[in-house]
Amino acid sequence: MTSARPDRRRTGLLVPFGAVVLAMLPAVLDQTMLSTGLPVIAGDLGRVTDVSWVVTAYVVAAAAATPLWGKLGDRLGRKRMLELALAVFIAASALCGAAQDMTQLIVLRLVQGSAAGGLMALAMATVGDLVSPRERGRYQGYIAATFAAATVVGPLLGGALVESASWRWVFLVNLPVGLAALAGLRLRLPVPPVDPPAQPLDGLGAALLAGATSTLMLACIQSGGRPALIAATLALGAALVVQERRAADPIVPLGLLRTRTVALVSVALFLGTAALFAVTVFVPLFLQIATGATPTEAGLLLVPAMLGITVSTTLSGRSIARTGRYKRFPVAGLAVMTGALVALAVVASEPSRLATGLALAAFGLGFGMVTQVLVTAVQNAVERRELGVATATAGFFRALGGAAGAAVLGAVFAAQAGARASESGQALGPALRADVIDGVQAVFMVAAPLAALALLIVLFLPEAPLKTSEEHQAPRPRAKEPARPTTRTAEVTR
Repeated sequence: MTSARPDRRRTGLLVPFGAVVLAMLPAVLDQTMLSTGLPVIAGDLGRVTDVSWVVTAYVVAAAAATPLWGKLGDRLGRKRMLELALAVFIAASALCGAAQDMTQLIVLRLVQGSAAGGLMALAMATVGDLVSPRERGRYQGYIAATFAAATVVGPLLGGALVESASWRWVFLVNLPVGLAALAGLRLRLPVPPVDPPAQPLDGLGAALLAGATSTLMLACIQSGGRPALIAATLALGAALVVQERRAADPIVPLGLLRTRTVALVSVALFLGTAALFAVTVFVPLFLQIATGATPTEAGLLLVPAMLGITVSTTLSGRSIARTGRYKRFPVAGLAVMTGALVALAVVASEPSRLATGLALAAFGLGFGMVTQVLVTAVQNAVERRELGVATATAGFFRALGGAAGAAVLGAVFAAQAGARASESGQALGPALRADVIDGVQAVFMVAAPLAALALLIVLFLPEAPLKTSEEHQAPRPRAKEPARPTTRTAEVTR
């Protein structure tokens, strides 16, 4: 009788959990499908030099908006805010598909990216509402497996849509998926209790955070005007700290960032995601130029990494659910990632698709034990009322790490590969091939220490006991002091 209760509970979670995953899926597919359509979009709407802004606008807006969505979810309810973010994303996707010039598309991508930041942060926090910390590893493993599949299918689907129909369908395909997810959220996602906010929303803090994030990411991505962008980031960041110390309900509670687990996980996610971009950005380039693979073949050759992520995330999630212990997985994962990046650097000197595939599989096995487990650690370390902003903080540093990784590793590649690798229209020859190999090797050798540094940081991560389902569902005692200017998080170290 008692053994059937978890099974019934798990079955009852399938539909709402599926709706949450489906809500995140358009944001993932959109990015992976768009890459295949960018050259066609450039020819249809504007110049090739403008295309980078189609991607940059989305990434910057998503990172800048993520903390605000997390705070709104904590204050107003995650179900309501998740539905709003999904509705805005669907509408922006439809308008992107109807854009008539590059300016329109870039502006609409800003709106779409802002909504995407909410989709990812709120959906991950909603998983925290649905299942106990001890069970989250298992369910986040399902999410990682879905995203890994989307990463492989996205470029293939995008290429098919662009070739057989129009680049506009890269955006329009989000509509049926998003509407199905919206219906699932509306009909089956439960509404957890939310304490009414006692203090007004920190609007000024949200604006300063968005401004500082935007200038920082632009400084990472763009080379022109970088000193001015860095100066603006420092000024906005200083103003943000002053405002957050004064705000009654800050958009990012500084006390949360002083929590040991949140601080260590944020830095580890930043470094780990930066190292990831060595694989996602430069391995396809390496495979095409060094081994002669076509773009489609290069995408398929990334499958071993995706399979590695799926396997390790699923197995680690099941182990965490069974034992309640999680620290061993990011430690092992980052160690494997470091070794895999060194192996990729070695393999690059004598290009081989088989050897590269094996190294990518190892990298995927390592990465699959890192990100989702660290998010679980953050969610377990904070009070339930801070779940949304804590999850959004983790997502925020992941986005920053991606932008910084792309910028720094891109600069390393450009410096090592030389001018020939940057020239458009350059015929593929032995000299260019050698330059690209040198540049990619340098990228891997810089990314490996980033992963190693993340490993060192995770070694200091405290391991708090993960709550069981009964502990998670138990009602929280009401605070005697409903309005407090700062928040503190409970953290049990072992």
